[in-house]
Amino acid sequence: MFKLLLILGLSLLPAHFSVALKEAALRPLPGRALAHEDALVDSLLASSSKPLWLRRGQLTPQATELLAMLASVAQFGLQPSDYGLDALATVHDDIARNDTTTNEAAYDALLSRAAIRLVSHLHYGRIDPRSAGFELQEPRADLDVVSAVRALASAPHVAGAIAAVEPQFYHYGLLKAALLRYRALATDPTLTQLPALGRRALHVGDLYAGSPALRRLLLALGDIPATASPALPSLPSLPASPASPAPPAQAVQAALADDLHLDSTLCDGLKRFQLRHGLPADGVLSAATYLALTTPLSQRVRQIELTLERWRWLPAFDSPPIIVNIPEFRLFAFRSVEDRVADILQMAVIVGQTYPRTRTPVFVGDMRYVIFRPYWDVPRSITVREMLPKIQANSAFLEHNHLEIVRGEGDDGTVMSPTPEDIAALATGKLRLRQQPGDDNALGLVKFMFPNVHNVYLHSTPAHQLFAQSRRAFSHGCIRVSDPAALAAYVLRSAEGSWDAQRIDAAMHGPKSSRVELRKPIRVMILYATAQAMEAGPVEFFDDIYGHDRKLAQMLGL
Repeated sequence: MFKLLLILGLSLLPAHFSVALKEAALRPLPGRALAHEDALVDSLLASSSKPLWLRRGQLTPQATELLAMLASVAQFGLQPSDYGLDALATVHDDIARNDTTTNEAAYDALLSRAAIRLVSHLHYGRIDPRSAGFELQEPRADLDVVSAVRALASAPHVAGAIAAVEPQFYHYGLLKAALLRYRALATDPTLTQLPALGRRALHVGDLYAGSPALRRLLLALGDIPATASPALPSLPSLPASPASPAPPAQAVQAALADDLHLDSTLCDGLKRFQLRHGLPADGVLSAATYLALTTPLSQRVRQIELTLERWRWLPAFDSPPIIVNIPEFRLFAFRSVEDRVADILQMAVIVGQTYPRTRTPVFVGDMRYVIFRPYWDVPRSITVREMLPKIQANSAFLEHNHLEIVRGEGDDGTVMSPTPEDIAALATGKLRLRQQPGDDNALGLVKFMFPNVHNVYLHSTPAHQLFAQSRRAFSHGCIRVSDPAALAAYVLRSAEGSWDAQRIDAAMHGPKSSRVELRKPIRVMILYATAQAMEAGPVEFFDDIYGHDRKLAQMLGL
């Protein structure tokens, strides 16, 4: 079909230009090609009776602006090598030396191909998210790339037209701005080159040879305000002498900047840095904090670039979603479709351990109902690996932990006696194990269900002490929430009846299990991003706990 369109379009052109365009339309471009890229180029060129980017051998204003944007695609976290600037320059030189129709057609085809890539990369991302483990329910097809590029060729402002195809999320824009700042910081690799820490953590007042370098780094990152001054060191009292004038202010500041103590200003800066990097904000220069401080800023740039790529995989929100960011250990329940902090309920979460079979998957689902006082149907893998050895060693383990051996599916299954025969049937998978509802139930007092092939859901937990940890990868894959009552109040706005705090508390502590259907499903997005720009200004970074950043960087050739 696209070839037919190309032929029909070429019939409108002068014969000599048609031949040249046929030869140039499929000219290759360096970098990773899009799926069906040739067909997209064919369709674009066939829709015009004249070159899109040239007028009488001269670049149009739109072409000039587009070339400037292609030269600066690093501002989007993209790679200039993907857009063939060298090839474009070579053909343009040929046009300047020898004004031929063939060269003009080749240039028009090359720049059209580069524009198609740029528009597609900025709207959809550079790779299919499913190949990177991001399980979308269906591929997006919400932009006609050919029409967008055709409009770009006549747009009064190319930059504005490009911005219109990018994700319109507020925090995407904040992160893109942060990329420019961190790219500038990364030009000075000495910023993160601090002297060795030694064998013990350092506290306020301790000597550290790297204090001046640390102060310089924290000032550059904004964790120490530019107006802050280090605390004055304690000095012995000296008798006043008219012959000894006070040292100039510049000398005092220089002496303070060279002070080798971890003063209160430095430790306050460390606390801000630790908060931004998912570390305990204690102001102590520990091994973990030192590791984060000395991570090259070029790596922080890479984290931002990879997160921008993942933002581009997301569709615009057509209803307020619930988002869990796995490496941040945090849940965001949106009250509107705008990603603004004021309209978002936030809470800490616990995610899956870092072992391959216990990681929380990255996927999208629809929450449909809530269960108060749930049974916990123990997964077969946990039954075999963790529970059975304890049951076989001591059958009282079942009663002590409120566990039941059950025949049949559902909550109305038949409870069996813990006889040797039934324990043997449990081992072979003929019977199953579940935990009764209650305060010690592994799911806590409520679970939030969005059916999926992973059997992963949100739920409360009796292990509240784990939320005090900064790194919270403790589960077998499901997501434990720190404020289940608040999340229930948010979710049950979409249920029949009035669910106030009193009614929710009664359901959580009532005598039996109950299921509440939602009138309208709530989209749940389990995502993975290791960088986030905050509305107040700071940029937060999180550890790549599952190695997804490393995999994505390899796929992108970074």
